[in-house]
Amino acid sequence: MSNPYRTHNCGEIREEHVNLSVRLSGWLHRKRDHGGLLFIDLRDGHGIIQLVITTSSPLFPSLNNLSLESVISVEGTVVARTQETVNPEIPTGHIEIQISSLDILSVADTLPMPVNQDAGYPEDIRLRYRFLDLRRPQMQERIRLRSRVISSLRNRMTNAGFLEYQTPILTASSPEGARDFLVPSRLHPGTFYALPQAPQQFKQLLMIAGFDRYFQIAPCFRDEDARADRSPGEFYQLDLEMAFVTQEDVFNTLEPILSGLFQEFSPNKNITSPPFPKIPYRDAMLLYGSDKPDLRNPLIIKDVTPVFKDSSFKVFASLIEKGAVVRAVAVPHGAQNPRSFFDKMNSWAQGLGQPGLGYLYWRDENTVGPIAKNLNPEQIQLLKEHAQISHNDDAVFFICDTPQNISTFAGQVRQKLAEELNLINTDSFQFCWIVDYPMFERDETSGKIDFSHNPFSMPQGGLDALNSKNPTDILAFQYDIVCNGVELSSGAIRNHLPEIMYKAFSIAGYSQNDVDAQFGGMINALKYGAPPHGGSAPGIDRIVMLLAEEQNIREVTAFPMNQNAQDLLMGAPAAVSPEQLKELFLSHLNIPQKDTS
Repeated sequence: MSNPYRTHNCGEIREEHVNLSVRLSGWLHRKRDHGGLLFIDLRDGHGIIQLVITTSSPLFPSLNNLSLESVISVEGTVVARTQETVNPEIPTGHIEIQISSLDILSVADTLPMPVNQDAGYPEDIRLRYRFLDLRRPQMQERIRLRSRVISSLRNRMTNAGFLEYQTPILTASSPEGARDFLVPSRLHPGTFYALPQAPQQFKQLLMIAGFDRYFQIAPCFRDEDARADRSPGEFYQLDLEMAFVTQEDVFNTLEPILSGLFQEFSPNKNITSPPFPKIPYRDAMLLYGSDKPDLRNPLIIKDVTPVFKDSSFKVFASLIEKGAVVRAVAVPHGAQNPRSFFDKMNSWAQGLGQPGLGYLYWRDENTVGPIAKNLNPEQIQLLKEHAQISHNDDAVFFICDTPQNISTFAGQVRQKLAEELNLINTDSFQFCWIVDYPMFERDETSGKIDFSHNPFSMPQGGLDALNSKNPTDILAFQYDIVCNGVELSSGAIRNHLPEIMYKAFSIAGYSQNDVDAQFGGMINALKYGAPPHGGSAPGIDRIVMLLAEEQNIREVTAFPMNQNAQDLLMGAPAAVSPEQLKELFLSHLNIPQKDTS
């Protein structure tokens, strides 16, 4: 039996189908009355095609009065458009369908937002009526891109010798990382499951169990505040783990997968070829002011503290005596900009709560600017060497602050300058690894030592380093992969030895009993023969966001929450009934209840 709704989809009809009788179904996308003829754009999930009917047809009143986004099924004959009416913007633009019969399958109410145009509707409207927002061709393209990216990643991982395994969604709460989403247990009153922040411990247990190469397109749940590149609640990542590997093995495996993926979906852009640059964490903070550097930006931050240490520029010199440092960002040919540009940068810095932004520049071999008169010729020459000045019309911007605070603002200055001067190479995806993260950090207020990144990582130098080094000097086999200033994932070579695990946690203030109680499943497994292993977990949402050239992760997620972690479409989170609370032994708590009267 033939399909009663369509013989073809709306996107596949071409000139070779002329004179063919077809049945099509879809949404009424747009109507245009051209006096004697009514043109209709019909849309389905495959494309848009033009229908035509004369105003004398008995079907005209029904179609003319039908609301946009109603669902119809039509029969008709494929005809070629005249040369002057061809629409080269769509694949079906050389033909149209002369309607001979009509079935109205569903009539649409008045639309709260248009589908056939991008009217810039507020996000709350778009999310409340997401099913309409997703009908827009732009959104269809992004969500389909997401699907194709995931399919490609699965194929690439399988071809690299990985197998996909599923890990639990209901698990135990972890004291590390972000806040958990908790699920009360009906069978065990007073206890809770947690949704996994990541499959971290389970994928390590799979390595200990001997599965060697694991991956999963894994859902992760973290009760975090929203950002443009982070969903407030759930996200997906390409989670992978490998046994009997070093850090370099992980890099060599993941680099061709990511570079190949980006080449597949952005063939006209310049993609970093393996091996990716490897930048130590401390160098990244010095040179780029961030551990998520955008390497499309050619500007580099330099330390110029020696230039000002004994200078007559007392503002910097006095701060240096108190432990401050000075960073500089040199802009090639920056002196070609008008004075208003320098004033604009200074005002921008003040808008961020900074005292201002010092600068000087060279023009006709002369050093110009508020700071120039406070530096002697030797100091100017030293500045040229430290800041790597290479042209006689360069400009330099200065930041002075404590070593703990300076990197963030210096990185903002570097990025702002590149954006204002159009220095960022937007036709490329630039990857790098950030490596050699500190294993521990010291809280400035309490003085307490804590883990700085991932507590399950292997310290460089192993047990000897933990026993003999200052904790803040110990580096870990931890690494992030960054693309265009976006952190795609964190990863590490894992700590697979119980004695190193206990020692590392003791430095952070955990007793052996604490480790056994909070990480019992993991530490117990390590006692029965664990291979060296490591992995990473690039974020799917962020990968698609980059490939789609979108600035907000909600644009590449089918049903995202808003910034307040609310699902406006389904009305979540929501109160539940007294019966549900009673069933979960939570009725005694002061929890808002759903009114069932």
